[in-house]
Amino acid sequence: MTRTVLIIDDNPAVGEALSLALSLHEIRALVALTPDEGLALLQREAVDVVIQDMNFTADTTSGEEGVELFRAIREQHSDLPVILLTAWTHLETAVELVKAGAADYLAKPWDDNKLLATVENLLELSESTREVNRGRRERRQRREMLQKKYDLDSLVFASEAMARTLDLACQVARSDVSVLITGPNGTGKERIAAIMHANSAVKRGPFVAVNCGALPGELIEAELFGAEAGAYTGANKAREGRFELADGGTLFLDEIGNLPLPGQMKLLRVLETGQFERLGSGRTRQAKVRVLSATNADLKAMIQAGTFREDLYYRLNVIEVNLPPLAERNDDILPLAEFFLDGRAELGEAARDALLGYPWPGNVRELKNAIERAALLAGGNLITPELLNLPQHVTAAAARNLDEPSRETVEAALHKAGGVVSRAAQNLGLSRQALYRRMERYGLATTA
Repeated sequence: MTRTVLIIDDNPAVGEALSLALSLHEIRALVALTPDEGLALLQREAVDVVIQDMNFTADTTSGEEGVELFRAIREQHSDLPVILLTAWTHLETAVELVKAGAADYLAKPWDDNKLLATVENLLELSESTREVNRGRRERRQRREMLQKKYDLDSLVFASEAMARTLDLACQVARSDVSVLITGPNGTGKERIAAIMHANSAVKRGPFVAVNCGALPGELIEAELFGAEAGAYTGANKAREGRFELADGGTLFLDEIGNLPLPGQMKLLRVLETGQFERLGSGRTRQAKVRVLSATNADLKAMIQAGTFREDLYYRLNVIEVNLPPLAERNDDILPLAEFFLDGRAELGEAARDALLGYPWPGNVRELKNAIERAALLAGGNLITPELLNLPQHVTAAAARNLDEPSRETVEAALHKAGGVVSRAAQNLGLSRQALYRRMERYGLATTA
């Protein structure tokens, strides 16, 4: 991709000198002699960086024209990096513009090496920003497409991983095959099952959920298939099972690995024939039910151990929909936190960092509990990390901090790379973004 720099300076010699220096580094240069000409070029051309003078009228040294041009560029292109070419007489004005968002300033006469290093770094940043924005735009478009195409029941998500899961879930929802939803506890498997029901051919029928892990083993069969009066201790009257209640709709079996072997055999039969008997009854009943199941257990290991039927596993798992843990859906954390917060308080910047840095072993359920607690204690004030009360943890990033490059090491790498961040990052074994973060922490300019 062509890298383009626009030079706006009323002195043709400046434009020629800068154009030559940039062309030697395979950077395309455009030159404008007046602010109006520069702004017009910006409308017509894709520009990555602007280098602008501070004065354009003879005998003018106030820098006011430069300020006006900078503001005009900012108004039209809010993220475009701008380097100011300044004389010492209006250095103070240039510093104020840097505070207002200009990328950097260079005094005339400039140092070619420093200017090129500054331009290279800003071009890299522009490319990274474009990539990030493109990724965000694509994710937003994908999310909007899914929301238009399917009934997502106002589910809050922003990550690509969740979009893929939802896309698959909604596609298979329209068929009548059995689906196994996998993923750790607290990720929202029942919510996915409900969304699948809402997009299925039986969406007008009932959606019935049963947690096989929340019932004693001896009661699971009665819960699923029903029981006649006297079928077990305490059964004073006949009761319908969940299959009967879900007839014509969807039955969601959560924690299917907890179903005992006799119940597994009956479930396999009803999946294959639609037939079952209540406990204590010889009468065969019929139900047409779409079955969705979920587990956080390793069913294949249970098959090896003889605690889960292999034929049932393959009957349940015609298609698997995997729900990733929250730690693998980092983009979902803050949108979910804001949703749970519901305007009751505001997340401080440090609290946001804490939320993003925590591994969330309890997934969405743990996040919801942390936000509920913090909102209650904040009393409408700013939420701090202390109010989130997240357990201490050691992340991989924290472990790497033991080998964190020192300020001197970073400075030496930048000096060796001529101030070009990408080269310095490669020498240090870091990504560009990681090196930028360390430079910010150590207070080092990008042209160090």
